Amino acid sequence: MKKTILTLSFLLCLFSAQAQKSPRLSESTIDDVIAAMTLHEKAQLIVGSSASTVPGAAGFTTKLEKYGIPSIALADGPMGLRISPTRDGENGTFFCTAFPSNSLMAATWDTDLVKRVGNAMGNEAKSYGVDVLLTPGINIMRNPLCGRNFEYFSEDPALSGNIGAAMVNGIQSEGVGACVKHFIANNQQTNKLGNDARISQRTLRELYLRNFEICVKASHPWTMMSSYNKLCGIFTQTNYDLLTTVLRNEWGFNGTVMTDWYKHRNTAEQVYGGTNLLMPGETLQTEDIEKAVNDGILTEKSVDASVRSILQLIIKSNSFKQQTNSSHPDLAAHSTLSRQMATEGMVLLKNDSNVLPLDKKLKVSLFGATAYMSMAGGSGSSNVNKPHIIDISRGIEDAGFSLDNNLKQIYSKYTDYQTTLQLQKHPDAKDWEKISYYRAILPEMDLRDSKKLIEAQAEANDVAIIVVGRKSGEEYDRTIDGDFNLSEIESKMINDVCQAFHAKGKKAIVIMNTGGVMETASWKDLPDAILLAWFPGQECGYAVTDILTGKVNPSGKLPMTWPLQYSDIPSSKNFPHFGVTKQGKDFDFTNYEEGIWVGYRYFNTVDMDVAYPFGFGLSYTNFSYSDAKVSRKEDSFTASVKITNTGKCEGKEVVELFVTAPQGKLKKPAEELRSFAKTKILKPRESETVIMHFNTHDLASFDENASTWIAEKGDYKALFAASATDIRKTVKFNIGKESSWKVDNVLAPVEKVKEMELGNGYRKSDIKDLALIYQGGTHRIDWTADQFLPYVTHRFADGHKDWLFDGFLFLEYTNG
Repeated sequence: MKKTILTLSFLLCLFSAQAQKSPRLSESTIDDVIAAMTLHEKAQLIVGSSASTVPGAAGFTTKLEKYGIPSIALADGPMGLRISPTRDGENGTFFCTAFPSNSLMAATWDTDLVKRVGNAMGNEAKSYGVDVLLTPGINIMRNPLCGRNFEYFSEDPALSGNIGAAMVNGIQSEGVGACVKHFIANNQQTNKLGNDARISQRTLRELYLRNFEICVKASHPWTMMSSYNKLCGIFTQTNYDLLTTVLRNEWGFNGTVMTDWYKHRNTAEQVYGGTNLLMPGETLQTEDIEKAVNDGILTEKSVDASVRSILQLIIKSNSFKQQTNSSHPDLAAHSTLSRQMATEGMVLLKNDSNVLPLDKKLKVSLFGATAYMSMAGGSGSSNVNKPHIIDISRGIEDAGFSLDNNLKQIYSKYTDYQTTLQLQKHPDAKDWEKISYYRAILPEMDLRDSKKLIEAQAEANDVAIIVVGRKSGEEYDRTIDGDFNLSEIESKMINDVCQAFHAKGKKAIVIMNTGGVMETASWKDLPDAILLAWFPGQECGYAVTDILTGKVNPSGKLPMTWPLQYSDIPSSKNFPHFGVTKQGKDFDFTNYEEGIWVGYRYFNTVDMDVAYPFGFGLSYTNFSYSDAKVSRKEDSFTASVKITNTGKCEGKEVVELFVTAPQGKLKKPAEELRSFAKTKILKPRESETVIMHFNTHDLASFDENASTWIAEKGDYKALFAASATDIRKTVKFNIGKESSWKVDNVLAPVEKVKEMELGNGYRKSDIKDLALIYQGGTHRIDWTADQFLPYVTHRFADGHKDWLFDGFLFLEYTNG
């Protein structure tokens, strides 16, 4: 018996000694830990864990206590931290702040404010034990029907990249990692798990990679999330040239690359390609890694590279440092910040006769179901479990307006009915779930046979406010009918309400509670004012009313172009529409035939009319631009301009700096955004000189034949603008010597994309008369420039020759 006890004691001591020999993770022992780990342990670390440390978080890494490696929590966060607001065994709540959508944040053009919001998000994550926040999404808004556009920033890479960098810097200032996503070309939800984005190398470099490059170099994000889709015929999660050659070797990214959630792929190819962390993790993936190494398909060196990246991430985390806030975050302060962000990003699209701001003494007829159950944000991973949503109706009433009670009661009954109907699918929903996941999305109430009701409202009240709402979210794309375009019910409501109130000499205002672009050309002449409120977060109604009353002067400007109609958009020919066949074009693959001609780059270059141009937004005051200058020091440029408030109330102005480059080896857009700035609040007659920076590389275009960035020599123009079509000051500058930057010749599409051409760049302002002659025929069509240019850019994108002489453009269509 004594011998047995001695033997057991000896074994316990032996195991204890062996355990003590296992290195403990620290910055100086990473290599030692990797060397001590078994292949199975390495595979476990690479694959996410199901062990939960924060209820409601999206995923976790594997804990290896033997080496002092904690599990870290990763949570969704496009509009704020998404975790469960309740925890077993705890009486308190863990609500988070629902901030405005990224589309609204970009519309502020204010990197300092965006950084403050990022800081607040990071603060909440740190307080609640979350180590990585899965935001921001910075994909380019290629097409307005993409269901996740509200999670993205802009159609322009400079705006998207710099606003994204501000968000990352804010989050990471709290010791919480940001995760930039979705890398790359996640520009449609339709078959996002398998679609091959076929993009020319020039287009990829100048548009879809450029914003990520700017963000990576300006903010050094801790993590990057790859997209589901394919690029160059292979999944981005396995794409070595994308994740290693470009991201790491060219740009110097030294963070962790993780997958998007819920799709098992070829594990060995993912690890080899440069993916470090597989989320949310499956046991099968651990087995895949071990088998791939044992079979010689995957080297342990590749495995070690992923393990090292994950350990470096863990060491930076608050969980590893055991640093969390001792108290809950200041949700009241963050709520105030959310409200401020919402007001600064709302865009005043129309304000005839200065109908806005409104006098609080007015009696208001409030139309539109969304006015009484407003949209704080989109659905899916962007949802935030927030403590409340302030509806627009409540915001208007709390501001002191008299809301017509009869109309309010009608909408309230409709809202209650729709809510009860939709909640039948979720009979056990908790109160907080009814605010977030299961909040009713209201179809518009039909007022087509309510002419007398509308006329009575016009008789009894001073002003009409009409709210139009749109849902948007992950997993689906938008439709044209009834989404991008108004529904028949909405169109009739706006028409009848405006007509009735105008007949009484009264005003009508439309508020758009939507995440992205809608058609407005067919109805924008009807109301007296239009306010784009976007998805403004949990303080929705208060923020809207701050603008309506003039408590805040609107300063938001559009981060994307609003076309006259959907078919005007070049990508409309290559985007999945509702009911698309689940195979082939726009499903299995999408050809980016529009090339670099996305948004204002297209509309400005062909001089096509739009509903609202990129960068557009009105104010309650006016601003003048003066003393514009551009100076150069080596490869860096400094641009400055004096902004003066010439109106009668205080406000802020966004200054957009576009650059026109000389047309040389590569055809370039008419102008491209290179920098931007926003003034402080300027009082009447107060001035501020804003300073913006750009460099020679920012001016370069990509020559895919030489795989080289080229900034051509010649005369350039710096355009100081209030929007893409409102140029206030122009300064010429010259580059006397061409500069070039060679990069790796990678990421060519699996099939060459036949990109549209814009002819020789003749703009309608330069052409008086146009004639079209078909080859082999005698038929002649005489068109004005307005008629011809939209037609030729859409339908004669290939196979033609054109000549310009004597004021006429003759085009021979060589495909017969």
